[in-house]
This record gives sequence, structure tokens and C-alpha cells, in this order.
Amino acid sequence: MDTAPDPFEPDPPRHLDAYDHAAVEARWRRIWDARGDYRTTLDEPDRPFYNLMMFPYPSAEGLHVGHIIPFAGGDIYGRWRRLMGDTVFEPMGFDAFGIHSENYAMKIGEHPAVVMRRAVANFRENQLARIGSMFDWSHQVNTAEPSYYRWTQWLFVRLFNAGLIEWREGAVNWCPSCLTVLADEQVEQGRCERCHTLVQTRYLRQWWIKITRYAQEMLDALDTLDWSESTKTMQRNWIGRSEGATILFDLERCRRKDVTVYTTRPDTLYGATFLVIGADHPELEDFVPPQRMGEVNAWRNKFPPSSSAEPDFSIGMELGSHAIHPLTGARLPVWAAPYVLGGYGTGAIMAVPGHDSRDWAFARAHALPIVAVISGGNVEEAPYSGDGTLVNSGDFNGLPAPEGKRRIVERLGELRRGQSSVQYKLRDWLISRQRYWGPPIPIIHCPKDGPVAVPEEDLPVLLPDVEDFRPRGTGLSPLATVEEWVNVPCPKCGEPARRETDVSDTFLDSAWYHLRYPSTDFDDVPFDKERTDTWLPVNMYIGGNEHAVRHLLYARFVMRVLYDMGLVPAPEPYTRFRAHGMIIMDGAKMSKSRGNVLNPDEYIERYGADTVRLFMMYLGPYTLGGDFRDKGIAGMTRFINRTWRATQLATGGDAGDEVRERRRHRLIKQVEDDIAELRYNTAIAYLMEFARDLDHECSAGTARRIDAETLLKLLAPFAPFVTEELWERTGHDGSVHERGTWPSYEAELAAPQRATVAITVDGKRRGELEVDAGTSETELRALALAQPRVVELLDGRAPAKVIAVVDRIVNIVTA
Repeated sequence: MDTAPDPFEPDPPRHLDAYDHAAVEARWRRIWDARGDYRTTLDEPDRPFYNLMMFPYPSAEGLHVGHIIPFAGGDIYGRWRRLMGDTVFEPMGFDAFGIHSENYAMKIGEHPAVVMRRAVANFRENQLARIGSMFDWSHQVNTAEPSYYRWTQWLFVRLFNAGLIEWREGAVNWCPSCLTVLADEQVEQGRCERCHTLVQTRYLRQWWIKITRYAQEMLDALDTLDWSESTKTMQRNWIGRSEGATILFDLERCRRKDVTVYTTRPDTLYGATFLVIGADHPELEDFVPPQRMGEVNAWRNKFPPSSSAEPDFSIGMELGSHAIHPLTGARLPVWAAPYVLGGYGTGAIMAVPGHDSRDWAFARAHALPIVAVISGGNVEEAPYSGDGTLVNSGDFNGLPAPEGKRRIVERLGELRRGQSSVQYKLRDWLISRQRYWGPPIPIIHCPKDGPVAVPEEDLPVLLPDVEDFRPRGTGLSPLATVEEWVNVPCPKCGEPARRETDVSDTFLDSAWYHLRYPSTDFDDVPFDKERTDTWLPVNMYIGGNEHAVRHLLYARFVMRVLYDMGLVPAPEPYTRFRAHGMIIMDGAKMSKSRGNVLNPDEYIERYGADTVRLFMMYLGPYTLGGDFRDKGIAGMTRFINRTWRATQLATGGDAGDEVRERRRHRLIKQVEDDIAELRYNTAIAYLMEFARDLDHECSAGTARRIDAETLLKLLAPFAPFVTEELWERTGHDGSVHERGTWPSYEAELAAPQRATVAITVDGKRRGELEVDAGTSETELRALALAQPRVVELLDGRAPAKVIAVVDRIVNIVTA
């Protein structure tokens, strides 16, 4: 009589072909693309989730391995959200305008448009398409295409018409290498963030966006954001709110009648011994006696630009005018010096050398008086910036500094010489660039009507195709030489006028790109209202902290302005932002200048994308980064091969095995919790341990099919290719990445079991520990030695040995 096969009897061992990553990955790229697996239906989605990574600047050199961190790390989170049941939109694009590509084009003698098209194709087809991310390429953006920068120009026009952009003269950062101005955020320690050349100060008429109007709003809103704390701290510091007082000083022996200064320490007012005007102040001549005008201008024109991030305090000139101290009536000399920036605030300070390090350095360099007005230091040796009691301060002597601050401001108010004030370190956003490769600023300069915005129906203002795009270094863009493009009628009066020839900074392009992604199929609007209301704000945004005070700040500002205009549904663009860590190599950040950049193509070719993704995520905590040592990649190859073998050989049943069910439910909870908080390295560690156990059980013929299926589902976000292949090979229909198929766990089964561990001292039981089952030997030893009874018995002596056995005993030997 035939006997029905036992459903729990494992299949006999069978021969498996080796894992061929190249064939598997190429196959599934073709299938996913043909099926449209990652093309998201954007209208009326169920549980929309907008998952975004900062888009790349497509350099000619291509991606390096460090770029895998944001793109794979963000994709892991998006794939997990999809498995959890969300409709995930994960687009990608290219930040294609900018100086980097223009400089490279000049270097190799090609047009930047040609260089950029080639670089974008390389990034997309040869690199990003191979790393296994579920990018929806049907909604790609490219900031250098007219279909995109038309709407960047539209944004400029809207800001201009709202009074949030102005054309004015001001002190600017000038890079003598890039031959263009830079925003404050693009200067790092006195150097250009692109080429690291020392930055100079020039005085030019430029376009400024009034981001400072939103300083307090953006500062307050930081408390409501689920962002990396490090990013929020950087923005708080950059916005730099300070509370102090504005103080009015009358002036003598010059055209100007008075000047207002701002200080955070009005309690030190009696210590002001001179005033300093920025050497680049646009109205410096108004502070100079007529007879000294020529001498001062000669000095101003001949001193060199600053050659370091730290100012040279030896540079300064006494102007010959005086400021009248508002409380004492003393006449204070007025100086000019470059350590004060004429374009910031009022461009003038009251110098209190006894209690400010910069003023102290300048006073020592020029033998100016230094007076202590706050007790607690020796100002002849060093400035004292702490609190204390007021001294040498007239009627206010003996007051604590905080009380003195309040009382002095009250006195200034009574005399109409000052008042409490709040100021910000944040400055307006300078967006003019005297280069070629960028969106033309959509303004026409009319002799009669002044700057006039190009009408929206005439956008885009196309970037003309010019042969010689080299920067001139004259303060004018190369576009200024294209007369047939520059000369146009004024849109307002029809009279002859000229186009603005500067282009806008690329950070304006990226300040709104998250709004364009869902609406790339709309030609008549920058972002469709219904789509935007559905998908914005972005649910998860991943990128680098190097953009904390640049892109992220600008994007927040633009979103708030558009919200105030009633054009977007929320004031903040990104609900949740996480800054990924930095990958270093041999202790140094990966960069082309250090020569330690590695091409990921070689690693993907040799090991496969899944192995590279796992390896990069395992280097260290995702938000901290790690040290790239490629010898560790072999461990991930073994993990993939073990998974390949074990999941195909695990055919047994025995779903009633409580020990293994608890293990499986604990794994689901551990991996789910870790992915939710981007703890990818620990999630991978759990999966590796589980795969090892499953492999051993396969050798013993006891491996369960449900464990293999669970491993594939949990591993799928990290290794999308091999898990998709194995899901099919193990007899499943559909995709392992199918939405809403993340395995669930039961809390009771996932809870760690408890164990009672005995504590013995020299063989005698002295207590016990109640711990989670599986608590490590190291932790058991530490817990046992901390027990009060053990501490009492040891009486300060170090034990000779501490022997721990997991889940059983800790034996302490004293001699």
C-alpha cells in the first residue's frame, strides 16, 4: 500500500548551482524595468510615502563608493516602507548646473552641455541603475534642462514680485579662482568650498534673496522637526539669534551725524574705548574728515585682501573723526579696519577690548586703551568675557552683569540713545553668479523702469549656446558679450533694455526640486496642486550634513514662502531628515584631492551590488559612518552564499517548534526596529547570525521552510537582487518586494525569555541575577560584580577570576 509523503519530512539534499551575481542582477534589472515594478501610481495612492535622497551632482568622474551610503541606505528604508504597506515614491534626478562641470569643461576643451549629458548618462545607466535602488526614473529631473529651469526662473519671478529679492550693492565673497561671488554658506574657513582658494572681499551690485525675513520662523520651527539633532544644531548656530541692544553714537568731524552699533553685551558699554568701521563699508567716506579723505581712500585701495580665515589685526587706520559716548560724553576715536565687515549689520562696532578677543587683539596692535568694566579677569593679560560685577561704570558700579545690562539699556532708552534688540547671524542669500553654466536670471534692466521681471508666459529665458564660456573676472558674466541675446525691449514700456547677464546659484535649483518630482508630467505648472497636496511634505529625506546650512536651509525658506503664498500644503519640506555618516579611508575623508576615491563599479563588477550594499551598510552606524577596508567585503560574500544555499535547502516543516518560532519572531522584531531607526549594521548582524544557524540546520536536515522565507523577506531591502531570485527559485509567485508583505511578529513570542543566573563567590552561592536569556558573558560579569553582597565580600579587592556561563552561573574566585 502506498503511503502519503510526510509533509514535514525534509527533501533529500540536492545539487545547487553557484550564485552568479552578474547574471542574476542583469536579469532582475530587465524584469523590473519591463514590468514597471518601481513606477509609482501618483494619483489617489493608498498610504503615500515620499522617500527621497539628495540628488547628485553628476561629475565627470562618476560616483565613488561613499555615494553608496545615501543611495543604498535611503533605498533600504524605502523598500522596507513598501513591504510595510506604503505606496512609496522614490524618484531620482541630477543637480546638473554649476561651476564644477563648467571648470571641467574648460579643462578638457568641451562645452559644459556636452560634458553634462555624458556625465548624466554615465551616472544613470552605468552606476545608479546597477546599485539595486528602486528609483522611479519616469519622474527624473535634470536642473540643466529648460523644462526644469523654466520653473526655477518662475520661482525667482515670484520671489521678486513678492519683494523678497532685491538688486543692491554690498560686500561680497569673491573667489579669484572660480572668478565669481560666493554666498556666505559657500565659504569654509575663509576659503571657497569648491576649489579651496582663499576668498577675497569685493563690493558689487548683486541679487540677494531676503532669507533673513524668515530667520525667527525657521529657528522656531526647528523644535517641531524630526531631524538629526546635529543638523538642527548647525542650523540654529548659523541662524544665530542673539539678544542685545542697539546703541546710538553721535559723530564729530565728519559728514555723518551718528552711527548705530549692535552689541550683545550692553553691560560693557563703559569699556568702549574706540569705534571701528568696516574698511569695505560702502559709505566709509561719510565717517572721514574732509581733509583726510584722500589719505584714507589711498590706504583703503592699496591694502591687500585677507590672505587667511583669521583677520590681520595689524591692518587699521584712525579716520580722524570722533564718536561721543552716549553715557559719559567721552570722545572716542573712530577707526577703519577689515576685521569688521562693512556689509554686515550697520558695518560698525563699538570696540570693548577689555571684554572681546578681537577688539583686544586690535587694541594691542595699535596701542589703544583697554579698560576693565566687568570684574573677574586681568584685561592687561587677556580679555575677560565672563560674568561678574560692573566696575568703572559710573552709577552702575557693583551691579551683577545681567542686572547691569538691563539697567544700562533702560538708561539708554530714557536718553533715546538705545534700545533692546534681537539680531541674527544669518545674512541674506546672495545668488548672483558671474559664470555661464546656470539658469539666466529672468530680469530685464530698463533705463526707465529699472529691473523688470520677465513675464511668466515668456519663460524660460533660454541659456544661449556660446562658444567662449570662460569667466571674465570683471564682475560680468560671459553672457554679457552676447549682444543679440542681451538687447531686448522692456516688457513694461517697450523701450530698449538689457537682460540681466548673471546666472543664479545652483542652490536655487535644488531648493525646490522635491516639489517638481511628482509633477514632471505637467508642462503648464511647476507643481500640480493635487499631486503636491498628496505627496508633500517629503516623509523621509536622507543626505549629508555638509548641506545643513546650505541646501537644507534654502529649501526650508523656499517652502515657507510658497506656503505663505498658498501654493503648497505645509511650511516645511521634509517631515523627517536623517544625516548619514561619512565614509573614511585610512583615517581620512574620501575625496579626489586626497587621492583616496574608489570607483564602486569595480566592486559591483567583482562582488555584486547586493554584497556591496551589505558591506557599506555594515561598516558602522549609518548616521556615523565607518572606515572603508575592503578586506571585510569577503564576509558579505560568504553571507550571500550561505543565504543562497540555506534558503534553497530549507524545506522542512515543524512549525510547532517553540524555540525556533521564538527565534524567528525575535528576529522580525529586531530587524524591523533597527531599520526604522536606520540601525542597518545591527540588523545585518542579526540576519547573518540567523542565516548561519539556518545553514547549520540545513546540514543537519532540520531547516524549516518558514525560516528561509522569513530570512528572504527581512533581507530583501538590503539585498534586493539575490532575494528576488531566491524567492522565485523557492516556488513563490510574485515579487519578494511586493507591497504589504513584511512578516509580522507576535509580541509575546518576540519578547526575550528570562533566565535566572546564580552568583557564587569561591564556590558558595551568594545571590542570583534575573536577566534576558542569552545575556553575554561580559554583561553577566559586570552585573554580578555590581551586586551589593558581592561588593561587600570583595571589600575593595580585585577578584582573581570571574567565570561566567551564559544563562547559568557567574563564579567569582577571590584567590
